[in-house]
Amino acid sequence: MWPRRQLPFVRGSSWLSKQWVGVGLVVSILAGCATTSMVSMRPVPKNPLADTLHLTSRKGPQPSARTMQFLRVYDLVGDLEGDPQNLLQKAQAILDAQPSAEYAYVCAELAYLGAKRVEHSDIGKALSLYSATVLYAYRYLFDDDFTYLRNPYDPQFRGACDLYNIGLESALRIVSQQEGIQPGQSRRIRTAAGEYEITCVVRGSHWRPEDFGPVEFVSDYEMRGLKNHYLTYGLGVPLIVVRRSYPGEPPAARYYPEGLSFAATAFLRPLPERTLRKEVLQPMAQSFGAGKGAGSGRFRALLELYDPLVTQDIYVAGIRVPLESDLTTPLAYFLSNPALGTLATTGLLRPEALQKLMPGQRKPYKGLWMVQPYEPGKIPVIFVHGLWSSPMTWMEMFNDLRSQPDLRAHYQFWFYLYPTGQPFWISAAQMREDLAEVRQILDPEGREPALDQMVLIGHSMGGLVSRLQTLESGDDFWRLISDRPFEEVQADPETKQRIAKVLFFHPNPSVRRVITIATPHRGSKFSNDATQWLLRKLIELPTLVWQSQEAFYRNNKHLFKDDRVLKIRTSVDSLSPDSPVFEAMIQAQRAPWVKYHAIIGLVPEKGLYGKLAKGTDGVVSYESAHMEDVESELTVPADHSSVHSHPRAVLEVRRILQEHLDEVQGRIPYTLPVHVRMAAGRANRPQ
Repeated sequence: MWPRRQLPFVRGSSWLSKQWVGVGLVVSILAGCATTSMVSMRPVPKNPLADTLHLTSRKGPQPSARTMQFLRVYDLVGDLEGDPQNLLQKAQAILDAQPSAEYAYVCAELAYLGAKRVEHSDIGKALSLYSATVLYAYRYLFDDDFTYLRNPYDPQFRGACDLYNIGLESALRIVSQQEGIQPGQSRRIRTAAGEYEITCVVRGSHWRPEDFGPVEFVSDYEMRGLKNHYLTYGLGVPLIVVRRSYPGEPPAARYYPEGLSFAATAFLRPLPERTLRKEVLQPMAQSFGAGKGAGSGRFRALLELYDPLVTQDIYVAGIRVPLESDLTTPLAYFLSNPALGTLATTGLLRPEALQKLMPGQRKPYKGLWMVQPYEPGKIPVIFVHGLWSSPMTWMEMFNDLRSQPDLRAHYQFWFYLYPTGQPFWISAAQMREDLAEVRQILDPEGREPALDQMVLIGHSMGGLVSRLQTLESGDDFWRLISDRPFEEVQADPETKQRIAKVLFFHPNPSVRRVITIATPHRGSKFSNDATQWLLRKLIELPTLVWQSQEAFYRNNKHLFKDDRVLKIRTSVDSLSPDSPVFEAMIQAQRAPWVKYHAIIGLVPEKGLYGKLAKGTDGVVSYESAHMEDVESELTVPADHSSVHSHPRAVLEVRRILQEHLDEVQGRIPYTLPVHVRMAAGRANRPQ
C-alpha cells in the first residue's frame, strides 16, 4: 500500500487521476482472470447416516440406538459379527410375526450395515444387501399395513428416507462402475429376493433419453463457487448428468455448450407396488433362511430419472412424494470446465479466436447459449454480459432466478456470448442476426407467441448491446459519419453489406422489455487515454476486419464529415464519453412496445475507494447509467463487477419478470418487499 502522499490519483491532476484509476482497473481485471473450480471432490461422499450409524468410526459401522435395543430385546446382539444375511433373516421373521413400521426400519438398517461390511470383499452380496435396504425402507414408507402406524414426526421417518436414498445410491454406484446408467437399458441383478430386472427410464424431463451421458453423484462433490445452494429434501438420488451429442438431436441442441451438465434425480420403483411385502420381502427372507444366498423369484422394477426443474414430486402408492434434488451442484460442475474460464479473456483480447469457434463448428461458443432444453410456451430471458466477461458472470443471478418455481414455470433462461474486444455496435449487429436465426430455427412459421415476449438483461456494455436491439436507426447513425447518401459508398459488396448492418437497423419486434444493469448510456471515464492505449496494444483485432475498415476509410474519405466513429477500433474506445454514438442512441426512435428498466450500482462512501468512486460504481457514474425513459430505476450499494449479483438487484429482476408475466397474463403486478424498496432507491441516489 502506498502512503497517501504518493498516490498520484489522490494528489495528482484530475486527468492523471482518471488514467491511474483506469489502468488500475485493467490490471485488477487481468489479475482476476484466473479461473477456479466451482466444485471439489469430497474425500468421502456425503452421507446423512454417517453420524447415526458411526460410519467413520474405528470400530466400523454400528447400529443406531433403537436398532441396538431391538437386538437386545430379541437376543440378537451376538449375530452382529456373523453373516449379515442370517441376521436379516431372523429380523425378517420377527417382522412377519409382529408387523410394524419400526421393525421394517430395523431390517432396512441391518441390511445397509451388512452391505457396508462386505462391500470391499463381496461386491455381489453388497449389491444384494443394498437392494434389500431400498426395499425395506420402501416398505416402511409405503406399505398399506403401516398407514396408521407410521409417525411422520418420528426422526425414524426421515431415517427411512435416508436409508432408501443411500441404499439406492450405493447400489447405483456398483451398477455404474460395472455397466453404467443409461436410459432404455435393462439389466438383471441377483439379489437375496431373486433376480431383479431393472429398466431405466426417463420421466418428467424435457431432456431426451439420448441426452443422458456419463453420470456423476452429487454427494461426491462440494459446491463452493456459487453463494446460494438450492436443494430439496425427499426421496431419490441427486445426479449430475453430462449431456452427450447424438445424430438426429433437436434443432435447439446447436445452442447447448460443450460439456453441458444437468441435474437429475433417480428413483427406484419396485413393481407391483401393492404386493411388495408378499412378492418380494417374504421370498427374500425364505431364501436367506434356506442359505441359498439368492432367491429364485423374478421381479421387475423401474429406475426412473427425473429432471427436478420439471418434476418436483411424484406419486408412489397413492402418496405424493417430494423428490430429493440439487439444482446448484450440477450447474457448478459444468461451470468448472476450464475452457469456460478463458472465454472472457479470449473475447476481449482475441476476438477473432472467439469468432472462429462459430462458423462451421458443430458446437459454437459465440452466440446464444441454452443450458436447458428449449420449451415452447416459455418466455426467453436473455442475459447479455459486459466488457471482458462471458455468460459466467450471470451464474449467481441465474442460479437464484431459476430456483424460483413461479419464474421457471413461465421463463426459459438463455445467454448471449460475443467478442467484447470489438465496438459494442458491431456486437449489437451480430446479436440481431443471431436472434433472427434462433427464431427461424425454433419457430420458422412464427406461431410461438412466447417468443414475442422476450426480455433482455444486459450488464455494463451488454446493456448497450441489448438496447440497440430496440432502436430504429433511420439515417441517424450514418449521419454521424456523412451527410451524403449511403449509396455513394465505394466498397466491395461484402464490406458494404457488413457496414450497412451496423448502421441501418430496425427494432426487434420480439423484444418487449430491457433491463440494463450498470450500463454506461453516456460512456464511461474508464475509457480514457491510458486504458485505450493499453488495450489497443493487447487486443488483436481480426485482420480481415481491420484491413477492410482501413480500405473503406481510404476509398471514401471524401464522404465523411466526422471520422471519429470510423477510427474507433476497440470496445474500450467505443465506450469513451466523447463518442457521438451515445447521443445518437439517446435521441434514436425507440420501439413503442418496449419497456426499459435500470439497475444502477453505487459504491458505498466508505474508505478511500468509496470517496474516490463517489457517485459511481467505480466504472460507470450515476449520470451515465440513469435514463429518463425507464419504467423503474433501482440503485444498489455495490461496485461495477458485483452489482448484478447483489441480492437487491436479483430481487428487482425477479420483480420485473413477475411484472412482465402479470402484464402478459393480465394479472395484478408484483412488488418488491417493503424493506427492500425502502433500503434501496432514493437513499442511495446521488443528490
